[in-house]
Amino acid sequence: MTDTIQPRNTPLRSSLEFLPLIAPARLGSSTWLLLLRWFAVAGQLLTILTAGSLGDIELPYAPLLGLVTVTGVTNTLYGVWLYTLKPIDNASAPRTDRGVDPQTTRHQNQESAILHTVALALMLLDLLTLTAMLYYSGGAGNPFSFFYFVNLAVGGVMIRPKAAWSLTVTAIAGYAFLLRDSVPVTGLDIFRPHGFDLQTGGLMLAFATCSSVVTYFVTQTAGELKKREHQLLRSQADQAASQRLEGLTTLAAGAAHELATPLSTIDVIVRELSRHLEGWEKPESVDTDLKLIDGELEMCRQILQRMRSAAGDSMAQRWDQTTVGDLIDQTLEGVRDPHRVDVTDGTAAVEGQSLWIPQEAVAQAVRNLIHNSLDASGEMGRVRVEPQLIANHLQISVLDSGQGMSHDVLGRASDPFFTTKEPGRGIGLGLFLTRNVISKLGGKLEFRSALGQGTEAVVTIPLGKRENMENDVNLTEHSP
Repeated sequence: MTDTIQPRNTPLRSSLEFLPLIAPARLGSSTWLLLLRWFAVAGQLLTILTAGSLGDIELPYAPLLGLVTVTGVTNTLYGVWLYTLKPIDNASAPRTDRGVDPQTTRHQNQESAILHTVALALMLLDLLTLTAMLYYSGGAGNPFSFFYFVNLAVGGVMIRPKAAWSLTVTAIAGYAFLLRDSVPVTGLDIFRPHGFDLQTGGLMLAFATCSSVVTYFVTQTAGELKKREHQLLRSQADQAASQRLEGLTTLAAGAAHELATPLSTIDVIVRELSRHLEGWEKPESVDTDLKLIDGELEMCRQILQRMRSAAGDSMAQRWDQTTVGDLIDQTLEGVRDPHRVDVTDGTAAVEGQSLWIPQEAVAQAVRNLIHNSLDASGEMGRVRVEPQLIANHLQISVLDSGQGMSHDVLGRASDPFFTTKEPGRGIGLGLFLTRNVISKLGGKLEFRSALGQGTEAVVTIPLGKRENMENDVNLTEHSP
């Protein structure tokens, strides 16, 4: 359901700034409710004056105008309260590397809950006010009793589903009260119920059924629209991540290509210099410096190799018909220190489970996780790899024996170029690329960790059919 707070900068703002109490307030469902209640006040006044002047209808003006005044006063107070709210602008709010500061998000959620509660209270008050006005103007026989459904429809859109049903219960109770008792008004008494008879029972049943149907379908429709909105936002986020990945891999490939030539030249010169100095007397520090240069060049070559691997990721690789066992075997083929990796053997059903995936890309993704676990486990630590079949998904868990990750590090683990490794040992693209490979297959990558307890990386891949998997990936890659 839509919350009672929405971003401040919306197209609605320009059309509402003529209201003096609205301009500084946060626009959204709360402002719509404020505006609708002002329309209700104007409509009620116009209806009362028109009904009294068109015929011989004698209305009790004092209580009716008093009830309209209640709505007007509460709406004025509501508008002043919205006016005094301190706006929270996400564009200027404190930010972390992962977006808006969590404290700001919590503040927004708390304020949203308060606004929702106030809106619900006002809508309940409006139902009670409508019931009282109908009581003084003919009761259930008054044609304006149909306005119960208007209140329920508005509440179904603006209020969360469970709270919206409280409006339905209140409306049914109010209508039942009007069927039993009201102030008669000549000209508005379409019927006068006498106790509980077939007509009264039928009206009560019809009203309760219609109220429930209106609330159910309005809340369901609003919920589906909200769900579609979230899906669209996720799709846009995935597309943005894919575009960001393309830029990063292009940058990595370009840097690797440009740096390869000068580093190769430096390597040749250092080796030639070492060969020429072999027969000459020289300080020991010269040999030390030459070995240091050679070691640093080797480190640069390793970094370039990782950058090339990162740039060569992507789902453009061919798809393979394989099994879980073959995928694990291929993953382990390129692992360094394989003697420190323990693989939990699955059952024959797990090992022989058929897969249709880009095997090399997935193997490289899992291999990245194993290498990170080896680094985290220290020189003597061990890593455990455990494949499982859960429902219609393949789950591969990689558990290290390290010190675990803090909450902040865990939250940033998959950010591009974020790394806790020493300089030269990583460029912070491994987990980012791994997550992209898995997500394009419709899977997910999760981390479970606590300081002092190690880290578990869990890869989950759906076991879809060949044509379904390829279609899903093509839709992801070519979505507008």
